[in-house]
Amino acid sequence: MSHNILITGASGYLGGTLLARWGGAGLPAYQKLFALVRTPEQGEAVKQYGAEPLAFSLKNEAEIKSGIVDNEISVIFFLIDALTSKAQLPMIRALAEVKKQTGKDVHFLHTSGAKIFSSHAGLPHDRPLHDDDPQLYDFQKSAKPAFPPMQMAVATNNAVIETAEAHGVRSYIFVPCIVYGRGEGFGNPISIQTVAIVNAARKLEQVYRPDQEIYSWPVCHVIDNTRLYLEIMRNILSGKNIAHGKNGYYLASSGPIVWDDLYRAMAKGLAKRGVVKSDSVEVADDAALQAMGEALGCPKEAVSVHLGGSCTLTPNNACKIGWAPEFAAQHALEVADDEVDLILKSSK
Repeated sequence: MSHNILITGASGYLGGTLLARWGGAGLPAYQKLFALVRTPEQGEAVKQYGAEPLAFSLKNEAEIKSGIVDNEISVIFFLIDALTSKAQLPMIRALAEVKKQTGKDVHFLHTSGAKIFSSHAGLPHDRPLHDDDPQLYDFQKSAKPAFPPMQMAVATNNAVIETAEAHGVRSYIFVPCIVYGRGEGFGNPISIQTVAIVNAARKLEQVYRPDQEIYSWPVCHVIDNTRLYLEIMRNILSGKNIAHGKNGYYLASSGPIVWDDLYRAMAKGLAKRGVVKSDSVEVADDAALQAMGEALGCPKEAVSVHLGGSCTLTPNNACKIGWAPEFAAQHALEVADDEVDLILKSSK
C-alpha cells in the first residue's frame, strides 16, 4: 500500500538534511511527502525538495488529528521534541484513525537522543549496550535519572512505544548521538554537542572536561545519520516488517570516541582562531562548571549532560536493515578543525 508521509523539523539540522537528501535516495514509491511548517517562508523552502507544506498547531489535538487524518498520512517521522510527548501521542492516535479508515499499516518514528541511553539517564554503561538488546525497553522503563529532564525524556520514549502498541501503530525510536558535519537543509546547519563545547570554551577562553572520569560516546556524521533515517523509510515503503515497538531502537553511529580526544581536537581549532588561550584541556573545578553552565544556560550540575557523560549504546538494528556508515568514528576527530570553523561562522 502506498503511503503519505509527514516529516517534522524540516528547518532543523537533522530534518533539513533528511529533506535535502530525500530526492536522491531512490526510495520506493509513495503518494505524497508532506513537511510540517510554521511560516510561509518555510512552506516555500520545503517545496524545493518535493515536499508539500502542511501547517497545523502541535499544541492543538484537534488540528493534529485533522491534519493527519484528512491527508491520510500513514508514516510520520518526528524530529522536533525529544523531551516531552505532548505532540507525539495525539499524532499516534491520529495514525490509528488513518489505519481504521484505510486499512494501511501506520508508522511513527520518534527522534530521541543518546543522552537518554547513557549514564545521565541511569542506564548501564559498564559494557556495550546494544540497541537490539531485548532488555532495553525494560532498562528505560525502570530508569531513575537524577536530572529531571532526563526522566521526562525517558518517559517520552516509553509513552511513544506504549501508546503506539495500544493503538496498533508501529513505532521506532531513532537515537542520534554526537552528530557532526555541515547540515544540508535550508535552516540550521550545525549540531548540538559540538556547539556546546565551543560555547562553553568561548565563555571561559579555555576548553574544560566536565567529568573527572574518562568517558566515551558514540559519534556519527550527519550524512550517515540521514542515511539511517532513509534506510528505515526504505524498509517501511518496501513493506518489510523491521524491528519496532519495544524492540525498535535504532542508533546511528560508526563507533565511539573518547570525549577527551574530541575536546583536544576542538581545542586546537579554537586556539588557532584565538578563541581560547591554550589548546590544552583542563578538568573543570566548581567555578569552571558554574561558568560553563552560564554559557550553556543550565545549572552547573547539568553541564556534563550537554557535553560529557558515558554512553555505550552500540548499533545492531541499523545494520540488520541494510545500513552501514561511510565515515569511521575517527573521522570526527580528523575534521574537528572544520567543525570549529563551521560553528564559529554559523553562530556569529
